[in-house]
Order: sequence, then structure tokens, then C-alpha cells
Amino acid sequence: MTSDDNAPSNAANEAFNPSLVTRPSSSRLARVTGLVLAGGMGRRMDSRDKGLVPFRGKPMVAHVIERLAPQVGSVLINANRNVEQYAAFGHPVISDEVGGFAGPLAGLHAGMRACTTELIVTAPCDSPFLPLDLVARLHAAMESEIADLAVVRTGGFAQPVFALYSVALLPSLTAFLESGGRKIDTWYSAHRVAEVEFDDEAAFANINTIDELQSLERD
Repeated sequence: MTSDDNAPSNAANEAFNPSLVTRPSSSRLARVTGLVLAGGMGRRMDSRDKGLVPFRGKPMVAHVIERLAPQVGSVLINANRNVEQYAAFGHPVISDEVGGFAGPLAGLHAGMRACTTELIVTAPCDSPFLPLDLVARLHAAMESEIADLAVVRTGGFAQPVFALYSVALLPSLTAFLESGGRKIDTWYSAHRVAEVEFDDEAAFANINTIDELQSLERD
């Protein structure tokens, strides 16, 4: 496990500042595609499409793209409804190939099939405070530990929807999904995993309910 105590603090109150983004070198950045996961059903938010729900003056997904895009070479959006609205953000939109809103792994599978890079990093559309050094730190851990993927760990738990994956894992992922598997950690536990400790739990907050949305709007 790789750790670092220099994660951004007070993420929930931190305005986006491009100068604070920790970018991989240009050659490394070009190897990474950012995948925003917006393919869920939003059951805990009255079935609203969470990525398009307004938050602090713009859709939640816009916050995620704003923070992730400078850290990667290109961005894809995984969405299974409101595709035209997501396309308006200026990035390709891809839908699950596995039916039935099968979860984040189905989105990752679609992203791996669509991307043209060696690596793909995922972030959910309902996490508008993601760290500005997310990709740089995951990439460093993946290289130093010669891992197949690097996963965020915070608050004592892995956060598998924030992770950097080798696209070479696609055959393994396809076989897992075809066997009926859906849990991310069950799948990736068969591979070499680097866990990266982030101290700022707020940076990985998911806004899942209307109450959470309203509470953070007031902060």
C-alpha cells in the first residue's frame, strides 16, 4: 500500500483552482483516459439522473469533469440515459453494453472498450470534490508497485469507484461480467492492487440523496 499525507484538505469547501492540479508528465497524461461514471439509476435521489442535478450553480457532473479533465489526456462519460444532455459537456458519451443498469463495472467495461489509451481512471458523477492530484498519485503507486490497478483508500476503506486501471484487464473484466459478477472488489482482488491512502475523506464524498445535496449546498 502506498500512502501520502499531502492530500488536499477541506475539499467540500475548496473552490476549483486549475493551478492546484497535479498533472502527470505530458507523456504519462496521454496514456490515461478519464471515465466519469454516470450510468446509475439514482434510486436514492428519487430516480433523478444525479450527474445532471444542479449543485452550486451547475450540474454535478460538470464539477467532476472540471476537476478530472486537467489530470488526464481525454475524458469519456458513461451514461445510460439523457445521453444528449451529457454529450453537451463536450466529451464522448458511451453506454453500458451489459444491460440492466449493472453498476460501475459495466461502465468500466464500456470505457475500456471505447478508450484508446493504456490506462483508464474512474470517478463517479456525484463526487464533485475529487482531489486535484488523484491521477498523479494513483499513477505513481501503480508504477512503483508494478500493479495492475491503483485504488483510493480513505477512512479505513477502499473506494473502488476512484481507481486507475490497466486496460489490459479488459478480458478479465469481460469474463467476470459474463459470469454474472458485479462487485468491483471481488473482481479486482484477483489482480495486483496498489492502495493509495488519502487523508481527506470529504474529497471522496458521494452526494446520494436530496438531503445530502441540500446540506452541502449550505456549507
